[in-house]
Amino acid sequence: MYKTFGIFAHVDTGKTTFSEQILYYGQGIQARGRVDHQNAFLDLHPIERERGITVFAEQGIFTYNNNTYTMIDTPGHVDFSPEMERAIQVLDYAVVLVDAVDGVEGHTETVWQLLRKHHIPTFFFINKMDREGANLDKAIASIHALLTPNTVVLTNHLTKEMDEPLAEAVAALDDTLMERYFETGYTRDVFEAALCQMIRDERVFPVHYGSALQDEGISTFLQHFDRLTATNYDAAAPFAARVYKVRHDEKGQRIAYLKIDAGRLKARKALEIDGEMMKVGQIRLYNGEKFEQLQEAIAGQSVGIYGLKNAVIGTTFGDAVSYKAPSLVPTLQSRVVFEDGVSPKEMLRYFRLLEAEDPSLEIVWQEALQEIHLHIMGVIQLEVLQQVLAERFQLMVQFEAPTIIYKETIFTSTKGYGHFEPLKHYAEVHLRMEPAPRGQGITFINECHADDLLVGQQNLIQKHVLERAHHGLLTGSAVTDIIVTLVTGKAHIKHTESGDFREATHRALRQGLEQVENVLLEPYYAVVMRAHIDHMGRMMSDLQMASGTFDAPFTEGEYVTIHARVPVASFLTYPTQFAAYTNGKGSIRLVFDGYDRCHNTEEVIERIGYDKQADPNYTSNSIFCSHGKGYVVPWQEAEALMHANTEL
Repeated sequence: MYKTFGIFAHVDTGKTTFSEQILYYGQGIQARGRVDHQNAFLDLHPIERERGITVFAEQGIFTYNNNTYTMIDTPGHVDFSPEMERAIQVLDYAVVLVDAVDGVEGHTETVWQLLRKHHIPTFFFINKMDREGANLDKAIASIHALLTPNTVVLTNHLTKEMDEPLAEAVAALDDTLMERYFETGYTRDVFEAALCQMIRDERVFPVHYGSALQDEGISTFLQHFDRLTATNYDAAAPFAARVYKVRHDEKGQRIAYLKIDAGRLKARKALEIDGEMMKVGQIRLYNGEKFEQLQEAIAGQSVGIYGLKNAVIGTTFGDAVSYKAPSLVPTLQSRVVFEDGVSPKEMLRYFRLLEAEDPSLEIVWQEALQEIHLHIMGVIQLEVLQQVLAERFQLMVQFEAPTIIYKETIFTSTKGYGHFEPLKHYAEVHLRMEPAPRGQGITFINECHADDLLVGQQNLIQKHVLERAHHGLLTGSAVTDIIVTLVTGKAHIKHTESGDFREATHRALRQGLEQVENVLLEPYYAVVMRAHIDHMGRMMSDLQMASGTFDAPFTEGEYVTIHARVPVASFLTYPTQFAAYTNGKGSIRLVFDGYDRCHNTEEVIERIGYDKQADPNYTSNSIFCSHGKGYVVPWQEAEALMHANTEL
């Protein structure tokens, strides 16, 4: 049986040490490495060894009781959350580590929500029980208060079989089992099977405890994990797989990492990607930095594939589990600064490679300024990127101080018209544009009749609406949360080319924006602050000054907890201030909570200074043709000159 599981934790909770112990007990490694010794098996990159943190999600393979496990060690630092979230999508199970002294910490809550979003059955391991101040009951209480009350402690049970105290604990979480227990007692096999199913259904979350560093509780955990987990991959079913990771080797060749959900994949098999057939080259089963070359991969395995040059993260084959857009997105952006004499445009290819490996970077090339901009999660990520560029490409760069990523949307509905008709070209597009709920992005709907535009032409318009971010009018930031409906359009049997629809579509979008109120959006944090009650006044005052909103404070003994929502721009450096005035005894958790109206729109617009008339990539004007010559029509006059019916 093939099983894939991931290890998750807040930074410095002992995740890598725990992973080393699991691999050792599974005989995946012969000796246990340590972070402080810079020899951990899955810290493959010099950056990880030097910094003592996990940056890249890597897998180790081991066999235990005739089951084959793929274990993925994921980054614990929030700056590398997109890498962690991509790994989640290929897991059968997850193990979340909690510090026995500190309990559930900020990033752990974020991980928990992601695991629930993707429906990954989860085990807890309370680590560092050897530390001074370790408190098992307090750590479990923090899990109950902040994550879930549906836990059952297994460390002292089930080493050989289900016992009665554990059966009682399991029955307490299921009414049917409780009735059976009171009527007939418990049957070991029945109750253990029920526990296994409840774990898979996410109705119960087992808890173990121990010390990874001192090798306490690891063996017991692995025994329980092996007995209480199961998968049902079908190697005889039609082939289905998805790309969850992309890497490039030292020659720049793309390696697409596939999780095979069903069936088999043989080397030299042809797979279709975006209408192009590509032949599978090498199939590699990676175990740390080593790999085994396979002639065939089967359901349940995660393998690296050569030859799929067009594969990107999210590419699927067959009836595979759909890739879900990430929840954790960057809220900051930065400009790349090159050394004198270096051509940014020539260096762009290196950044495109990094973007293929981490799509959240969203590399933007600004042709007019000859600049490269990228999206980031935080300053630690910039430091790592700087080192990666130097080591992989011998490229020395600096980064400007990060700034907030703003977005724009519309407040009311409108119709946008675009006409592109210079000599020997022709395309016209009519788009209805409506506000969408926050976080929905750009949605495309097609209501165009085939009598007006061919299906292929309609598909071109859809492609041009969705293929890239479109600049708003206020700051030039990407527009979002808009439902774009293709109403109608027009083409010429002789002069229309595919590029003409790109021009008409972009002009229609821009013309629609010109007609309505545009709204500037900024990212927000969901904030949870906990400190001594003496600090309550300061906390509420700071939240108000940061343009945040908050619920009524909740007091428990001498401590107060406040739940708030605050603009990211106002709170970027606040955790440092909070730690200072609470003397490090308070706790604060910041989780990205989507975009909403900007709290200081006029100030941001003035600071950015975007000139919508001078944007080389966009214009709201249309081009018509008269007497063999094209002429420009301002957006205000365009509707009246459209050739297609504007009453639709």
